[in-house]
Amino acid sequence: MDAKLKRNFILLGHASSGKTTLAESILFLCQATVRKGDVAGGTTASDYNPDEIERKISINLSLLFCNYKGARFQLIDTPGYADFIGEVISGLRAVDGAVVVVDSSSGIELGTERAWELLDEQNIPRLIFINKLDKENTSEEKIILEFKERFSNKCLPLKAINSQEIIEAAAELDDALLEKYLEGKELSSEEVKGALHKGVLSGKIFPIISGSALQDKGVKELLDAIIDFLPNPLERAPILVARADSKEEKELIFGEDKSFSAFVFKTVSDPYIGQLTLLRLFSGRLAANSAVYNATANIRERIGSIYMLKGKDQTLLDYASCGDIVALAKLKSTHASDSLTDEKETYLFKPLVLPEPVMSASIKPKTRADEEKISLALAKLMADDKSLKVSRDNQTKEEILSGVGSLHLEVMVARLRSRFHVDLELGKPKVPYKETIKGRAKVQGRYKRQSGGRGQYGDVWIEVEPLPKGTGDFEFVNKIFGGAIPRNYIPAVEKGVRQACSEGAIAGYPLTGLRVILCDGSYHAVDSSDMAFQIAGAMALRKAVHEAAPTLLEPIMDVEILVCEEFMGQISGDVNSRRGKVMGMDTKGKYQVIKARIPLAEMFQYANDLRSMTGGRGTYTMHLADYEEVPHKIASTIISQYSAQRQQHEE
Repeated sequence: MDAKLKRNFILLGHASSGKTTLAESILFLCQATVRKGDVAGGTTASDYNPDEIERKISINLSLLFCNYKGARFQLIDTPGYADFIGEVISGLRAVDGAVVVVDSSSGIELGTERAWELLDEQNIPRLIFINKLDKENTSEEKIILEFKERFSNKCLPLKAINSQEIIEAAAELDDALLEKYLEGKELSSEEVKGALHKGVLSGKIFPIISGSALQDKGVKELLDAIIDFLPNPLERAPILVARADSKEEKELIFGEDKSFSAFVFKTVSDPYIGQLTLLRLFSGRLAANSAVYNATANIRERIGSIYMLKGKDQTLLDYASCGDIVALAKLKSTHASDSLTDEKETYLFKPLVLPEPVMSASIKPKTRADEEKISLALAKLMADDKSLKVSRDNQTKEEILSGVGSLHLEVMVARLRSRFHVDLELGKPKVPYKETIKGRAKVQGRYKRQSGGRGQYGDVWIEVEPLPKGTGDFEFVNKIFGGAIPRNYIPAVEKGVRQACSEGAIAGYPLTGLRVILCDGSYHAVDSSDMAFQIAGAMALRKAVHEAAPTLLEPIMDVEILVCEEFMGQISGDVNSRRGKVMGMDTKGKYQVIKARIPLAEMFQYANDLRSMTGGRGTYTMHLADYEEVPHKIASTIISQYSAQRQQHEE
């Protein structure tokens, strides 16, 4: 199909605005389905995963296609919940235009604002669909005014192409038409449409269509507007790519007759076919049973079948060309964010930038069988969802699952259980505290055992002192003179000291920021051994720490909180209640940015708490800033709990 007849667009907006119902209406009116699906009944084309049907929400992006008036539409239905924003970001890389869907009974919500920001960032032309006007007490005029006030006064209701307001708006977009209009000459429908088309592409106008997806009202008008005003693949905004060899940037030239190029925006695990690689072709052609070159991985990939997707249904293609969004099966070394090109002309698309995980939980398999299955299951989940992370905390020995929010984690854990039959326990992660000292001490560690035959003997004197902040975690200094301890036993002493440091002395957390000086000792010509001196070194270290004013350190996070101005006071007060400090404030567009330092121990439920405080209109990011001393009262509780657990274990 000629690229000029293709339209690729994304449906996005706040949760429950009716995106999936609108997608169903589009498919039904375009006769791509014989029966209109229903979200409540779990029969929609796009929400086909069992957990989406059960929860009655979109969790993953879904590809759909249909034909309308000789044009071929490919649309992407996306989740509205902020926890799944990664799906929206991925889908945006595959499309040329967008339809922002808003619930007329709720107005502009956080998801609407975030959608608009993402479209602005990527310079994507858009239409607006005001949905659910069949509901009582809804006002189209009120929502239009809200769009004009919040986003742009160029948000224009598309009532009739020959209405005075539309003609005036079109004339303002084109100097020649404006002159003709001012001369009192009549503008043709084609002239008006042409001007509006250019205005939508340049982001100077945002047409609004109103109706009800549930009752199929306004949807045909929306389909006409998609054909008339959204770009075809040759008209989309320019894309900068970097040459794979020199990293020199160039502007990609679109067209079926150009060199092949495609961007992988997502992978999906299909229960029957295996892994599907979803890609958007920006130029050239790709034939089935041929090969592609992965410029990111620097490897050649053999491909078999090419599919166009309609939810879970797959249509085989002989080839794909400029503008197509397709799926390839069983690629071995290709992942999301990879660039596929012609082997003779290789270049790289900019990679996906997905939100960093902000909520974490520890995961522990319940049985040995679960333990064996969990690694593969997590790898498959992370391949499909790049905003999901799994890490191991070497200090606390926990596997940590991190996601964008509590719902995100909840859904992923449910998938581990339902898809991969892995049963696990989900818990709050432990805080990776550290131990240190504030004073100095000199102690002896003496290990002596005699049980018939050769005994064990090791005797060391060590001094401990704090290291200046920022100069390192640990330093071992050997100041043995005159052979008090033979040279060959010194490494064993250091090994014992380091082992004791890793285990901690007061609460079981690693010791940091201390210098250990080996200054004296004694040995036995027969009974001394590496093991004896290793044990003596560990004994000395633990004893020295207790005499050198030990204390606990906790991780302090740099936190940036993005909120509307109306919540500034409440958020600042909440930061203080979490033992945090507000370090500064800034402005980012319509939002306020609060920069704070907050202990990690106070942040594990922050995503939920922030959502509650701001009605879902606040977001945040955080990363490790430093370690600081734990307040005495909290430290005493942690140390007491450790001592009680240790005593119980010994009994």
